[in-house]
Amino acid sequence: MADTKKGGKKGKKDQGEGGPKKAEITVIINEQEASKIIQNAKVITVHDLARQTGVKVSAANKFLRQSLEKGLIKKVGGYSGHYIYQPVSS
Repeated sequence: MADTKKGGKKGKKDQGEGGPKKAEITVIINEQEASKIIQNAKVITVHDLARQTGVKVSAANKFLRQSLEKGLIKKVGGYSGHYIYQPVSS
């Protein structure tokens, strides 16, 4: 008689399959504007680019990773995801 709880589980709520689905949010960064910002800077970080272009950090990070793969920028420092990038001299 000491246990008078209903259901016996505490804390977690049911993860119902019904209900509204979350919409995918896609943020498009203006590539020309971002490239101009990168070329005019000595070095740039993900947060700098996100702040200057007005997009989320994840969008800026994706753009910088793509630019790194294309060879437009190079990684010059940083650690644990907080990297510093520098434009490659043409």
